[in-house]
Amino acid sequence: MKRALLAILLLTLAPSTHISARNYAKQRAAVVENNRGYYKDLFMDGGIALTSRKTLPAADNLGLKMEFFASALNSKLTATDTLRQRDIFCGSREDSNGWLLYPDGAPRYRVIYLNGGSAGKHAISLTEVGRENIRAFIAAGGSYVGTCAGAFIASIGSKQTNKSVKNTKTYLRLWPGIMHSTHLRKSNTPLRIERKSPLLRYYDFGKDYTVDSVRHNGGGYALGDLKGNLPEKTEILARYIFTDNQKVKINNHAAMWAYKDSEDNGRAILIGSHPEGVKSGERLDLMSAALLYAMDGNAKPQVKGTLTSNQERAMCLKTGDKQPEFTRIGDRQYHHFKISVPKGCQRLVVVLKGYAGEDNFDLTLCAKEREFAYTDNSQWKTDDKGCYKELVIERPKAGEWFISVFCNTTVSSFVDEYGTIYTGRTDVLNGVPYSIKATTL
Repeated sequence: MKRALLAILLLTLAPSTHISARNYAKQRAAVVENNRGYYKDLFMDGGIALTSRKTLPAADNLGLKMEFFASALNSKLTATDTLRQRDIFCGSREDSNGWLLYPDGAPRYRVIYLNGGSAGKHAISLTEVGRENIRAFIAAGGSYVGTCAGAFIASIGSKQTNKSVKNTKTYLRLWPGIMHSTHLRKSNTPLRIERKSPLLRYYDFGKDYTVDSVRHNGGGYALGDLKGNLPEKTEILARYIFTDNQKVKINNHAAMWAYKDSEDNGRAILIGSHPEGVKSGERLDLMSAALLYAMDGNAKPQVKGTLTSNQERAMCLKTGDKQPEFTRIGDRQYHHFKISVPKGCQRLVVVLKGYAGEDNFDLTLCAKEREFAYTDNSQWKTDDKGCYKELVIERPKAGEWFISVFCNTTVSSFVDEYGTIYTGRTDVLNGVPYSIKATTL
């Protein structure tokens, strides 16, 4: 009788798992489709000292648009590996801010994924410029997923065998806690999904909250500090189930956790094990859910500023000027503005102009009442090519209007032995200058 009552109580306390397959699919699709304003969904880092993965089954499973870098093995590294990694993360002449960031510092992808490997060696190879660009990516609203080494490098350090803390200054420090190595290699461990885990928004994991046989090779768990106190805002998503006799006890420790410092930042998800290579089943669902929850943690769009009637605003500065509210627009990016339309206004006229010599790009101008304007939701928008556009809205309703500029021009790409490489309109990477003026008549 006591067991029966306990079972009933657990079922009552547990979140409902009676979500239809259709509703799970809708929730997944809603996250995937919320990709306006990003060049692509995902960048995968398999750079120096990391696993040089060239496919990510979870990305394919979700239909994400992905680019990647895959360096050679450590014993076969050449100058090309270093140069390609530097161009991607640190920037180059044709792309001063690197691939992760738009000219104004906004995230160019929705999420970056870091593979397993050697956290320390990869962190050093990124250089401080590359590490700072990844931190800027998260701070501006992009999200992060890291498995094994990718989890360690996102922390501030780790507990050592002598019970001291190794504070690794070259780590990314996206999560303000330390990890502890499991000292478990070439093994498989089951994981238990937390009963209130947000991962359950996307998959039911067989309704038993358990994912079996997740590969583990030298990963770790969330410790927080030496007393096991996790940093505030840390969400435990899943825990290890592992009771074998071993030097470091890992049973019930956090195997997968998330951290989002504020609404303006992206979400970091750290995973101590390796679900990333599996092509089917609940381990694929686990990695897919991690990507979904990461993307669901992207910051909301930001408004560049409020337009004053009949006053032209120049958006022509470059990354180095460090004034993002007046910086050029990047490929597939939106710039959002507001304007207040007074009562009795007969006409709202919005004019977009390019800059001579830098006007061979395609920009779209959109307008919408009370909410952000996009090319797929705006009644008022321009469809013709070029930089020079005009919108004329007769008898607009009084109140707040949103005006947006969208850059249609983007690079072309192909994949070589190192991963993605850009061709075509690479001149768009340093941004397109324009001016915008809205007038209420």
